[in-house]
Amino acid sequence: MGVNVTTFTDEFTSPVPAARLFKALILDAHNLYPKITPLGIKSIDTVEGDGGPGSIKQINFAQDGLVTHVKHKVDALDEEKMVYAYTLIEGGEVATEKIESISYEMKFENSPNGGCIGNNTSKYHIKEGFEIKEDDIKEGKERALGVFKAIEAFLIENPNAYV
Repeated sequence: MGVNVTTFTDEFTSPVPAARLFKALILDAHNLYPKITPLGIKSIDTVEGDGGPGSIKQINFAQDGLVTHVKHKVDALDEEKMVYAYTLIEGGEVATEKIESISYEMKFENSPNGGCIGNNTSKYHIKEGFEIKEDDIKEGKERALGVFKAIEAFLIENPNAYV
């Protein structure tokens, strides 16, 4: 049985400098996300490893829905280049019969206006006989954008946080 890979790439901009955004969104996610989005994310726990490559993290959701948690494996964490990559290995879309795993890579870089430009690449490893279209992942992308916007707003309102 084979696996097909479907790739989606998104670019985003933010008025927040890349280093601050990377620190908040990636390095301190386990502390910040539950504070900023308490109705969405209850906790983020490192269940294996030290948080770096090879570690397994579990995100526990606050609402009692079909998905109570997801787990991902950290593939790369480069603070200097502001790159973070991970693979969703349990829960969420991976719990469906269509998807084996989803790999994500986020890159942040400074933009000339003092903010940043980011790129997010998602690779859906789809089981044989199935396909994924962008509409199929729209809801997840909208949830992720909502969390991003909440963190961004927090950073704008708190200019001394994560400097």
